[in-house]
Amino acid sequence: MTHVIADVSAQPPGPAEPAPEPVAEPGTRATASLPGLRRSYVRGGLAEGDLAASWPEQFARWYAEAAAAGLPEPNAVVLATGGPSARTVLLKGVDERGFVVFTNLRSRKAREAAALPRAGLCFPWVALERQVCVAGRVEEVAAAESDAYFASRPRGSQLGAWASEQSAVVASREVLEAQRAQVERRFPGAVPRPPHWGGLRVVPETVEFWQGRADRMHDRLSFRRTPTGWLVERLSP
Repeated sequence: MTHVIADVSAQPPGPAEPAPEPVAEPGTRATASLPGLRRSYVRGGLAEGDLAASWPEQFARWYAEAAAAGLPEPNAVVLATGGPSARTVLLKGVDERGFVVFTNLRSRKAREAAALPRAGLCFPWVALERQVCVAGRVEEVAAAESDAYFASRPRGSQLGAWASEQSAVVASREVLEAQRAQVERRFPGAVPRPPHWGGLRVVPETVEFWQGRADRMHDRLSFRRTPTGWLVERLSP
């Protein structure tokens, strides 16, 4: 590129022109506003007297309210494992034993859970100014439980469980589609559960119910497992 330099030797110096302001990309303008993004949480509070007698009852209550409020996929939960790594998965079962998700047992999350059998869960019910945070150990669910859930899945999801080596590098979308077509030819009828696919249960040691409050003075009530049962504690916001 040729740069042309004007001859200004015969011209009197004038006032310097202000430098043009840099033009930010749309995405940059959006992220530049991050420090000022905040809202006050005013929907309500959470007192000790509001809690159900057990964490499964309290979770069922809040989950029902999230579903009734029309939140998209209220069973979506962030699962953190290993070093750590995190991803959003779908909760498929909960009872006094813990929280269950299903996955490819060769996936990154499953490998990390096997190497370090501890995990965290977070249900981000932002529209209700709530979250539920869980920490505990991880165990595989019984094969019969995995079989029963796999049998309830749509056929396409069953085929996908065979076709995808979850978390492994794949050369292209076309390769992935070819693998699925091959699996569909392999199983023209019922699709069995792959031996490398099953459920993981997070057995909680703590289950925290977080309710947003004004001025960041949030309510945080946590059920903590002890040798003699569950203890409810209030945590500083």
